[in-house]
Amino acid sequence: MATHFLLSPQQLHHPCDPDQFTFQTSDDLADLSEIIGQVRAMDAVRFGTGIRHEGYNLFVLGPAGMGKRSMVRQFLEEKASGENKSADWCYINNFSQPHKPQALRLPSGRGEELKRSMEQLVDYLRSTIPSLFESDDYHAKAAAIQDEFNKRQEQAFEELHEEAEKQNVALLRTPDGFTLVPIRNGEVIPPVEYEKLPDEEKQRIEAAIAVLQERLEKILRQIPQWRRERHERIKQVNREITQSAAGNFLDELRHVYADLPGTLQYFDMVQKDVVENFDAFLKPEESSTIGGMTIVTHQSFHRYRVNVLVGNSMQPGAPIVSEDNPTYGNLIGRIEHVSRFGELVTDFTLIKAGALHRANGGYLLLDVRKVLTQPFAWEGLKRAMQSREIHIESLGQIYGLISTMSLEPEPIPLNVKIVLFGDRLFYYLLQEFDPEFGELFKVAVDFEEYIERNADAHLLYARLIATLSRKESLLPFDRGAVARVIEHAARLAGDKEKLSTHMRSVADLLHEADYWAREAGRAVVGAVDVQRSIDTQIRRHDRLRDQMYEAILRGTLIIATQGEVTGQINGLSVIELGSFAFALPTRITATTRLGEGDLVNIEREVKLSGAIHSKGVLILSSFLAARYARNQPLALAASLVFEQSYGLVEGDSASLAELCALLSNLAHAPISQALAVTGSVNQFGQVQAIGAVNEKIEGFFDICSARGLSGEQGVLIPASNVKHLMLRRDVVEAAEAGKFRIYSVENVDQAMAILTGLEAGEVNSDGQYPKGSINQRVVERLAELTGIREMFARRSITKIDAEDPQG
Repeated sequence: MATHFLLSPQQLHHPCDPDQFTFQTSDDLADLSEIIGQVRAMDAVRFGTGIRHEGYNLFVLGPAGMGKRSMVRQFLEEKASGENKSADWCYINNFSQPHKPQALRLPSGRGEELKRSMEQLVDYLRSTIPSLFESDDYHAKAAAIQDEFNKRQEQAFEELHEEAEKQNVALLRTPDGFTLVPIRNGEVIPPVEYEKLPDEEKQRIEAAIAVLQERLEKILRQIPQWRRERHERIKQVNREITQSAAGNFLDELRHVYADLPGTLQYFDMVQKDVVENFDAFLKPEESSTIGGMTIVTHQSFHRYRVNVLVGNSMQPGAPIVSEDNPTYGNLIGRIEHVSRFGELVTDFTLIKAGALHRANGGYLLLDVRKVLTQPFAWEGLKRAMQSREIHIESLGQIYGLISTMSLEPEPIPLNVKIVLFGDRLFYYLLQEFDPEFGELFKVAVDFEEYIERNADAHLLYARLIATLSRKESLLPFDRGAVARVIEHAARLAGDKEKLSTHMRSVADLLHEADYWAREAGRAVVGAVDVQRSIDTQIRRHDRLRDQMYEAILRGTLIIATQGEVTGQINGLSVIELGSFAFALPTRITATTRLGEGDLVNIEREVKLSGAIHSKGVLILSSFLAARYARNQPLALAASLVFEQSYGLVEGDSASLAELCALLSNLAHAPISQALAVTGSVNQFGQVQAIGAVNEKIEGFFDICSARGLSGEQGVLIPASNVKHLMLRRDVVEAAEAGKFRIYSVENVDQAMAILTGLEAGEVNSDGQYPKGSINQRVVERLAELTGIREMFARRSITKIDAEDPQG
């Protein structure tokens, strides 16, 4: 019966025949232009990048190492190269409100051009304006205005002087100003002589002086006004000179930028400010030396600079930006400060672009895990996407942590496609817990982890190997090497009918095979080099596996691989250490006794059982009750345990082994210890598929091989796992030689027949199992336990009646 379920060596491994290929080496193959097995994902990328409605941003799902980023970026580069270049964005000074810099949009490449033009304007004005103010023409005009003022002032005083003389009064200039005094014959009358004058004469003189004094005061009041008029006229001349100097240059710029209304308005503001602040161009540049470093302190011309936030002149098309450190500032932009004489200062030239600015009009690629782990980055990204504007604000301002005045740059309109990369877990968690996520990322790009294995897929994989080898400057791979890589890809997929699309693993294997081929001095990579790469990859990670296997071989961990024991079986568990997984045989034991139908999972009692493992044990209890105790109480108490297990036990792949151990104990049917069992079981006793079937078989094989293969050893696996078998060559060779056996089973009855060598037994027309079968023995034992339970129940009733006859 056991041979009926024995798998043939051909079922244990699906080789890739090198002879199916017509090429000799990978150099004979053309590069792969398509992406293997990712039709669904690339269709989503085309849709998401093509649709231009709000919210249709992309989330690329899949494990790390799938090549998601390189594939999407390759597609975007081809698409973006045919799209229009993005605009340049600049920040310019707001002359009316300097703390609110203005954003200026320019065609691609014009931003740097405008910056250079403004630098040339400042240089021109710095040299031209001082020379104009030092010219003879300017001095002549200024002197003429000054002479006119002097003449007006002198004429007023002259007229007053002449009038005073007619009244025998003199106008004298003193250190304190002007004074009026009486005179006689052109000489000032001394005070003593003045007192001797008749009263009528004195009154006449005083009256004349009073009138003249009033005229003098009027003249003195007019002098400041005349000075202001003189100043304004000189200032007007200065404006005209500055206007002429700046206007000539700016008129040329207006002609160059005639198609940009915003730039023309900026030129008008610049010209007005230059005219109003012409004196700044007359002051020499001031500087000071601190610590051996020269620091410019006169910043009058800083206001005319242009801060080119984003320049896209070098882009062949729409920008594609990857931000590897997506902090809040790196995404949204930031305002920097400089220390000047112990004080932090800033201006519009210290505004720095973020990734959103650089990707504006194109595509921004981000790793979702990095975004989520940066404080405030996720919220800042969503805020920009929802408002469709980039507001550069410091976190201190947003959250009210600082109250000092800072810049408030004008927001820049945002038009960008965001492409997030991350594991599926992130996508579904964000869908569940962030209500805004679904509105902003409406396109899921889900990458396939496996593709169907067939002849066409083999050729595509061969072309992929050729493409990668040329791209990475590797040696060519011969047909045997290509076939071995394909076999390994099926092993990575854990399915003989699939191939893995985990590009990082494939690329790493190619790199290492190239290394070993070069070490051996070969010009072409062969299958032996690929196999050596696989072996060395395992060798670098198998230290713990070797220690565990050594513990089994030395008897520290007790695992039997021969003999027969009742209620004891070899289960197979898997330990994953990063990218490396190996199987560890585990002894599972079961005991049964009289009870109330309780099935004790000892791991669960000590909180070492995971939820899935506990579920599997409860299913066993349901199976026993449904099959053997439909019409009677289950007078059974049983316990299950993983012997020498000191960590958490999770998964239901041992439930078949646990059930077999229970049935063995109930039927008192010894189980062959040369066999190991893996598989889960349902309430009907059907065996279900499990994971890591290759590792589990190879793990038990390694222990048996180290002790010596007897030909009786082997592993029982679910029949639904046969399609997943891609075993090592040594395991297949041992099976071909009849030294190791692998059985596939569909239900627990088949498993028990193989493990015990006894017939499991099927119910006949009388509802009975065949005599001597496993099931019949289990039924007898349960009936025996039920009888014992009923006997104890009758004794208890008899005892109660004896103690209380009146009861």
